[in-house]
Formats: sequence, structure tokens, C-alpha cells
Amino acid sequence: MSGAGAGYAQPTPRRLYVHDDLTGEVGVGSPAATLARDLLALLARDRERVRILTLGEQVERVMAQGDHAPFAQALGIGAAGQRVAEALHARAGWFPRIRRIGLTREEDGRGGYRVVSTEARDLLAQLDGVADCASLAVVDDTVFSGLTMRAVISALPEAARRRTRAFCLRGVARSIATVAALCPITAGVAAPGRRLDDVSFINASGLVRRVAIRRSGLPALAFFERPEWIQAWFPGSYAEVLAACQRLNALIEPARTGPPTGLSRTVDRGPG
Repeated sequence: MSGAGAGYAQPTPRRLYVHDDLTGEVGVGSPAATLARDLLALLARDRERVRILTLGEQVERVMAQGDHAPFAQALGIGAAGQRVAEALHARAGWFPRIRRIGLTREEDGRGGYRVVSTEARDLLAQLDGVADCASLAVVDDTVFSGLTMRAVISALPEAARRRTRAFCLRGVARSIATVAALCPITAGVAAPGRRLDDVSFINASGLVRRVAIRRSGLPALAFFERPEWIQAWFPGSYAEVLAACQRLNALIEPARTGPPTGLSRTVDRGPG
């Protein structure tokens, strides 16, 4: 294992879900679009283990679990949660008012994770005023460990939590259950099994863009910069996947012009 990833090992999961957030980002007809299509096809080659998820199918799975009256306020966790709330609102009309909450999970350098604000204000300041809303929705893309989702909900007063429902596109069933202990939650895909060993979720963008692995006091990394993770996730096509990620990164993230902060561009983040 590389020194940069010491203490953060990734086993080969029995089922790996890859959310395709690359296709919409790279557009159509460009060299990056061609590389992204080839990368996704390469990942999907392992049909027994790897499942590619699209935004549309996950939104439909959330909606299929029941309708809701419009919420007085929706809280989207990070840019990813905000996009999910917008996508659900476009289809179902549930979230006419969306507030982005700048929160993410980062490695603490000791083998664990902690939740940190990506804004100048801390979490409580970002939640100012929401406790008085008649109904609240907390929206994220993935509930992997549940750390970020639980942090937001736990920061709400108990009376506000009773008026709150959580939503996510996908997550680990056991982690979703920990959120359900705080408030009701609707998940599009709830995968059974143990995190990492039985099931994992990643965003395709995280494979190639330096937003996936956030580290305390250090620049953020793309997954391909932890090659031991790529080898664990895609053991049958490791070299091909790694090379494809490196080529695509060179197109969509040209050479850095200054020291990255790791929080300067919160387009997506690792599973929360």
C-alpha cells in the first residue's frame, strides 16, 4: 500500500456500484467523452461484480417509494446533495426551496474519518433558521458510512427532527438504518451486506477527478492516485482501468496552476 493511503485499505467488494456522473459532465463528441465512455464500458465488463448506476434510474426508484407534499425546506449536503435535490424536484416537485449545506468527510490521517465544513461557517451556522420550518428534507447522493447525513440530522433540535425526512439515491442498508434511527429515510438503492467487504459505492468522476479523497491539511486526490484501491476494486482489469483514468484526468484536469486546497471545488466527494 502507498504511504498516502496507509490505514485506508480497500478490500475487493462482492458488489461494487459505480454512479455514472461522468457522461453528463464531459458532454458529447469530445475526446474526453470518448474516453469516459470507454472507461465505463471497461468497468462494466465485470458483470458479476460491478453495476453502473445512472441518475435517472435512481431518481425513479426514490419516487417509486411514495409521493410527498412539498417540503418547506430541503437541505442538500454538498454540491452532490444539492444536485440530487434539484433532480428530484424536477421530477416530483418536492423541494421548492433548496439550501446547500457545505459538509464533507475527510481522512484524519490516523485511519479514520471526520466531518468538516467546506464553508467559512460551521454546520450550526449553516443550519440557522431551519429549525422553525414546518417540514425539512435532508438530501444526499450516497449514504455509505452515514457519517455526513447523521451529522446534519443530529445537529437539528429534536422537535425539528420529528418534522424531517432524509433522502438519498443509494447507500449501504446498514448505514441507512443508522440514519433511520434519527428520522425516516427514503433510499433509491439500499444494498445489503458489510461496507467495503460486501458492497461499495463510488462515483465515476472520483476515479479521474481530484475531489474523491479529502485529506486533512493535504490536497484532495482522485481514486486513481490510490492505485491499490483501483486494483482492489477492479482486479481483473486493474492496469487498463488505471491507464484509462490517468488519460482522462489529463484531459479534464490539466496541470495545476497553484497548490490545491482540497476544498476549493466541491463538485463531488467520496461516499459519506
